[in-house]
Amino acid sequence: MMKSKHIAFVLLFVACFMLPKGHAQTSDTNFKQALTETVNTIQSVFHVDIIDNDGLLKDKELDYGQWKIDATNLEVTFANVLSPFNLSAVKQKNGSYKIKKFQYHKLTEEKGAERLQYLESLSPDLASWEIRKAELKTCMFSAFGLDKAPAMPDSKPILTKKRKYKGYTVENIGLEILPGVYVTGSIYKPNPMPKKAAVIVTPNGHFGDGRFRESEQIRCAMLAKMGAIVVNYDLFAWDESQLQFDSKYHRNSIASTVQVLTGMRLLDYVSTLKQADMSRVGVTGGSGGGSQTVFLAALDDRITVSVPVVMVSSYHSGGCACESGRGIHLCGNGTNNVEIAALAAPKPQLLISDGGDWTKNTPEVEFPFVERIYGFYGKKEVVKNVHLPEEGHNYKVSKRQAMYPFMAEYLDLRLDNITNKNGEIDESTCTIEPYENLFVFGNNPENLPKNALKNIDDLYKLFGEKNERVYESK
Repeated sequence: MMKSKHIAFVLLFVACFMLPKGHAQTSDTNFKQALTETVNTIQSVFHVDIIDNDGLLKDKELDYGQWKIDATNLEVTFANVLSPFNLSAVKQKNGSYKIKKFQYHKLTEEKGAERLQYLESLSPDLASWEIRKAELKTCMFSAFGLDKAPAMPDSKPILTKKRKYKGYTVENIGLEILPGVYVTGSIYKPNPMPKKAAVIVTPNGHFGDGRFRESEQIRCAMLAKMGAIVVNYDLFAWDESQLQFDSKYHRNSIASTVQVLTGMRLLDYVSTLKQADMSRVGVTGGSGGGSQTVFLAALDDRITVSVPVVMVSSYHSGGCACESGRGIHLCGNGTNNVEIAALAAPKPQLLISDGGDWTKNTPEVEFPFVERIYGFYGKKEVVKNVHLPEEGHNYKVSKRQAMYPFMAEYLDLRLDNITNKNGEIDESTCTIEPYENLFVFGNNPENLPKNALKNIDDLYKLFGEKNERVYESK
């Protein structure tokens, strides 16, 4: 009896708030209501604070507004009311909710963990995983548009003068990976050069100054001193790539395609070097470079070791179109970077995570999922996680210190080449070059080859596509 009275009270309470406000709500107008009024009612019904600092609710009207409130479920109510406008309500630490534009690349931590449990149910054993793996790889290859990519031109790479430093050399490369599309990067080599050297590609993330950054130079130099040919390259429409394509085009989905293709075609080039041992190929990058690391390890079978840094998360798949703009995370009726990282199994992989970003739950949530997949192959010992709970989103010294021994172990590199007399890894012997030393074409678009494309529409045409993005005015 008491329960029925409580239900009756709730229904009466909700009904009071559903009375018409402003203009009459009737079926003649589909019970249309200002979105702000509907949200105010949600606050009253659920006793929550909803913040709209950006004015995203303003001047919007919702059909059947009050009818879309489910007094028994706040989450369902938010979906009913906000989804028609591609908005979402994100819970804050103080318990309030903030109205934000819908973020297709980002879930709540709870939803991310639930998603992983669902993905786990799809692959209970090795046989089912192998089917899932093949499906995801085929779909990703197509989603990136790699199946439509024109062949790499046979033009000679543009190489700058080689600079010699203690234990390594550096030269810059301009490589035509598509007709009229040149990727720019730097190649670090051991000095002296062994008869055969491992190969490591290091895609950049969205850290300031890209491959010119001090930490990038140190990472590449150290790996070269250990005995690897290391290729570091610019993101699309970033650094020297901006000579061809304005930086705003980095937010085009085609950036994702070009970046994955860049890693693959630089490997094609390096494979022509007589010193390159293509049976030992590694990849490592942080943040957006971490995304590129798991993509390359998943799709390019030449990769034998991978170290994705601060990017393998169950609830964040990369907010840049250069990471998630091609819908690869829709493959297999929905995937994420954790499952994509697992596609590298059973090849050695090190996940580096920290406590200050979306990888903060890796030891408890993401790593067990990946380790389980490696267990299908009896290879749990070759997948590891180094978690730095007191650190944030970067690829600085402590993360590099974790990466060097792993690469040394599985690529047969000389860790003793970079340790001091106390057995400590010592980065102080690396030379930090000025930015101009790392240029291929300089800071002048007139130095580009004559056939260099400079129109984003022409780039899309190479893949038989049309540029449909609408650019926001500055």
